[in-house]
Amino acid sequence: MIATQRQQGVERRLGRVIDLPAPMPGQFGPAHTVVPVISHEDYALADPFILLMDDRIDGQPIGGPHPHAGFETVTLVVKGGMVHDDGRLGEGDVQWMTAGSGVIHGEGLEKAGQARILQLWLTLPRAQRWVPAGYQDIAYAQLPVRREPGVEVRLYSGGSGAVRSVTKNYVPVTLAEFLLEPGAAIEQDLPASYNGFFYVLEGEIAVGPDAHALRPGQVGWLDRPKVDGDSTIRITGTTRARALLYAGQPQGEPLVSYGPFIGDTQADILRVMGEYRSGRYGPPPRRV
Repeated sequence: MIATQRQQGVERRLGRVIDLPAPMPGQFGPAHTVVPVISHEDYALADPFILLMDDRIDGQPIGGPHPHAGFETVTLVVKGGMVHDDGRLGEGDVQWMTAGSGVIHGEGLEKAGQARILQLWLTLPRAQRWVPAGYQDIAYAQLPVRREPGVEVRLYSGGSGAVRSVTKNYVPVTLAEFLLEPGAAIEQDLPASYNGFFYVLEGEIAVGPDAHALRPGQVGWLDRPKVDGDSTIRITGTTRARALLYAGQPQGEPLVSYGPFIGDTQADILRVMGEYRSGRYGPPPRRV
């Protein structure tokens, strides 16, 4: 079964596949383990993505108020449920939060039990790094869906085929969930300039013209063609599979990071730390 919606442009493949470490102890006690999918030390290769942590919890609720500034967080609940400043996220839901000029953000589990949460740190363009804070809650049940034989693509951001998300972005980003039956395939279009990767949650997929296999415990980065215009990626379900595609426009600007703060210079970090300590930060308003 093949969904044939080929766009004109270069066909992309996996340029590198990284085997991730086993879950390691996290910062919130024995109930918390974490897999670092992207580390901020690799930003030059991962741009516009700063960090991605795969948090697993088996026990008591965790989390509490903490600051952020200078970037966006994209929090996807794979399993379980969580609460944040004035709402909740269920399985499959996403919170897209713009920290920008600074927020105090509170989040945690709804109750003791098992949960799995992916949190991405996404850069902001230099000209918008200090925009007012805000957030968008994106409900799984309301995601736009592209359906092809044996394939469903749910869009948190960006587009697939003729289907488009209404999520507002500063950095252009495609974030999509692919659900594939065994043997089903689809072609996903992206600007050739986008940097991106696949992260498989369940099953196994094959990517690109050489059908490079990708399974849980790996992150598969797309190659970076030196061309303008469009590109396509062919994704096949080797088994029944669930995979996420994160892809976005690199910003090409170096970053400085310190704990929960991102800036363009060390002076930025000192300034936002002073603003936080002076009590200037508040909770993020909903972004309309």
